[in-house]
Amino acid sequence: MDSLQERVAGDIAMADSAGNAMKKWRELFGVSQVELSKYLKISASTISDYEGNRRASPGVGIIKRFVTALVTLDEQKGSSVIRNLEKFNAAKEEGSFYSIHDFSTPLSGIDFARLIDAKIAANPNVLDTTRLFGYTLLDSLRVILEISPNDYPRLFGTTTERAFIFDQVSTGRSPMVVVRVAPIKPKLVVIQNLDQVDKLAVKIAQIEKIPLLTTKLNAEELKLRLNNI
Repeated sequence: MDSLQERVAGDIAMADSAGNAMKKWRELFGVSQVELSKYLKISASTISDYEGNRRASPGVGIIKRFVTALVTLDEQKGSSVIRNLEKFNAAKEEGSFYSIHDFSTPLSGIDFARLIDAKIAANPNVLDTTRLFGYTLLDSLRVILEISPNDYPRLFGTTTERAFIFDQVSTGRSPMVVVRVAPIKPKLVVIQNLDQVDKLAVKIAQIEKIPLLTTKLNAEELKLRLNNI
């Protein structure tokens, strides 16, 4: 297996719940259970059983076949997921002004909002269709002052299906301007410790169709609640 496949396989093998990890990666690759079952020549219910932890944890052979199938199916579709993952994996996952966490199982936007006691500032109608595979906690001022276009993809870790949580925010405008001009967008934005969000920030969120939330939880409490997922 190449380095990307080894990373995916390692994530599944080391996960507390191999089934949740398998489901996460299958969904990240955009592969349905039926599609995967046809490639592997097994029933979709077997895949469902593994993902639901109703079977014994998969061995090395099963994990290898599973990962190879995801990669091969993506290659048949043009390798878009592979390219994105390789680009993100080439970058460091921790910076001095940001930290990254990937969830072991996807969260809906609504569940994420409830978990962090968030208020919705924009696009509540989009929140119920949003799926998140992780989050990035950012020092807002340092991102604005220090991040370069080449470094920006590093903020996404292994997937763009994530929330950006901005700390050290005064109005919320600057973080949303960064999101507006960036080539890659997060699925959801959280502004931390802000009573009233700038009107332009809300307008940008509406234009980009990105749910915009606020929370009073500090960085440590956010990590405490989110890093167990």
